[in-house]
Amino acid sequence: MISRTGSRWQHELRDAICSAQTLFELLELDGALAPKALKADKDFPLRVPRPFVDRIKKGDWKDPLLLQVLPLAEELDYTPGFSTDPLAERQAIAAPGLIHKYHGRVLLIATASCAIHCRYCFRRHFPYQENKPGTAQWKQALDYIRQDKSIKEVILSGGDPLLAPDRYLAELVDQLADIAHLERLRIHTRLPIVIPQRITTECLDWLTTSRLQPIVVLHCNHANEIDRAVAESIEQLLKRGVTVLNQSVLLRQINDRVDTLIELSEALFSVGVLPYYLHLLDRVAGAAHFDVAEVEALALIDQLRSKLPGYMVPKLVKEQAGKSSKTPI
Repeated sequence: MISRTGSRWQHELRDAICSAQTLFELLELDGALAPKALKADKDFPLRVPRPFVDRIKKGDWKDPLLLQVLPLAEELDYTPGFSTDPLAERQAIAAPGLIHKYHGRVLLIATASCAIHCRYCFRRHFPYQENKPGTAQWKQALDYIRQDKSIKEVILSGGDPLLAPDRYLAELVDQLADIAHLERLRIHTRLPIVIPQRITTECLDWLTTSRLQPIVVLHCNHANEIDRAVAESIEQLLKRGVTVLNQSVLLRQINDRVDTLIELSEALFSVGVLPYYLHLLDRVAGAAHFDVAEVEALALIDQLRSKLPGYMVPKLVKEQAGKSSKTPI
């Protein structure tokens, strides 16, 4: 049942797990057997909502959902070629909170926060303090968008834009819709996956009642992330005419097997989501242990093409600093 208020999802947000010991207890994991974890938690704090924790297999240190959120000592290792700004986003900041890398679209940071701290996050070192959203930043960003009539699409990102209050987002979308040359509103979010209760009536209203065409791009890496509550949140988006896509990151020991990727595409499509992108890992400092070589990724995609209909095969891409678009592999 769709919620009419934000109380449920906000409770889940406040109740998120921020302690490794609490996480171990909930998952019946023996802390004495933990890998060299916890030290990396100081650099990038552990944070995972309980609805996501509920999908992790108890007693399994190798669970693919657990590995996405568990801070490991490997994150502190220096790896050549991995940096704090792998996509050179600082160079693409056109106004505070506004990133303009690609022709025809801009990315607006609606909030600096996330409901879940994915250990491979390419913005884990992003200077959010200098790009905090707010009225003053809106004005500069909106003025920039108004002046560039080539911009057809605004992407709300973050952090996770759906962590912002609905009233805030509704006001922002109203101002964007007043810019005549804008046509589409895209939301990059993990909330419908990690706290599916976030898709409330209020959220659907601001998302679907402006003149802008709404698109939601989810971030789901493994079929086990999709349960009944997630399916229901996606169903509500689809019922209101929202195009729903998914982008995944190819991650070592999480989804780097062909059978795992097949299950993910099948699970997504079964709930009405089109597999869109499969990203090679952005080479951010702290995430090298997730990296999958390009040659391995190509072999996986070849196998997917032989086993799935074409519309279920995501595009294998990587993002390179300074390029005018994502690079197909």
